[in-house]
Amino acid sequence: MAQNLCVPCRRTTSVDTQALHTAEQKVIHTKTLMAMPPKYLLRVYIATDVAVKLTLNERPTSVDELIGILKDKAKPRLDFEFTLQYEDPDFGGELCCLVDVEDLPEKGTLRVVRSESDLSSCGSSDTDILPHVPVSQRQKTWPDVFPVPTFSYEVEHVLQEGNSVFESSGKTLKLSRAQKNNIIENMASLMYSFKPYPSDRDVGMAADALINAHPCLKELGSASGWYGWKISLKFKMGNYRTRLARAGCKEVSVNTGKRSRNNPEKAHPHSNIKKARRAEVNFLPNFPRGQNEDSLEEMRIEMKAEVDRADRNLQSIEKLMQTTFALRRQEIVQGDPLVKDFLERWPALQVQSQVKIIITKTIIHRLKVFSAHLQLFLLYWLFILKRYCTHKM
Repeated sequence: MAQNLCVPCRRTTSVDTQALHTAEQKVIHTKTLMAMPPKYLLRVYIATDVAVKLTLNERPTSVDELIGILKDKAKPRLDFEFTLQYEDPDFGGELCCLVDVEDLPEKGTLRVVRSESDLSSCGSSDTDILPHVPVSQRQKTWPDVFPVPTFSYEVEHVLQEGNSVFESSGKTLKLSRAQKNNIIENMASLMYSFKPYPSDRDVGMAADALINAHPCLKELGSASGWYGWKISLKFKMGNYRTRLARAGCKEVSVNTGKRSRNNPEKAHPHSNIKKARRAEVNFLPNFPRGQNEDSLEEMRIEMKAEVDRADRNLQSIEKLMQTTFALRRQEIVQGDPLVKDFLERWPALQVQSQVKIIITKTIIHRLKVFSAHLQLFLLYWLFILKRYCTHKM
């Protein structure tokens, strides 16, 4: 019957067949694309004003794998620990922390956020014009279990032999003066790395750890077995602080120059000791290498001018605040300024990006724990204020 159709009819039938074939091809192509794994196109901000393009053929198996890919692509600019944030479309593009890799969008924007544990918040590069800022040696607070350090080769050999004899016969080890001094010196150095002014309990914990690690050092005439070591460590810590103060270490030299034979009218040496509180680190660091109070004051003025600008350069502010950290701590510890006056001199402390950095530089515990306790005390004070206002009315 198709043969009896006129020419226009046969032509129409051919066009319909071709259109149907094209539609089938589109459906097959669409199904093929849907079956293929999605291609991820990401724009990653590794700094405030620096972004890189990242193309992935497949989604990473975990967030850690994605972080590793970014570190390899942006070497050496991402040579620190960080987390990732992404713009969540469910919340109008607001930033959310990328915890589950399933939330990674196929096309979107990510931001690199330095981890709280990374204290060197201003990584240096070849283009940095600011001086080298040394990282504080004190990265930890006093541990729950004191780690006994390694002593000299001679002392370690003597202790090993002494421990073997003590296990077999219960005989304690008699050390020479030089050997005992080596033990006390290394113990005091490690104790200072955690806390320059350890409490009586802290020193006892260190002495107990020493005896547990090396039973041959136990004192038979002592109830605890380490009381004499505790007294020796206390005296050694005092001598160690004196040597560091004479060497110019501000963390301990701030407490020197008090009452003495030549200055009997000054304050008592043990009164108003300026020392770090619990969980506090970087109490009073020295100035950066090659810098003094005048040069850091110039940087403070430069930082203040940068904050007053309408278009702030947050990266420049961060570098200046990093470099002048020691000057701020000196003003706080030695000057005891009013909060209002201090914030006028350092307006960058009110910048949101600086709050987290300052807390992590002075408090070693995680910021979430600090925020939780801060929230608890805030509720407590609100309760007191509410009761006060109720009784007053």
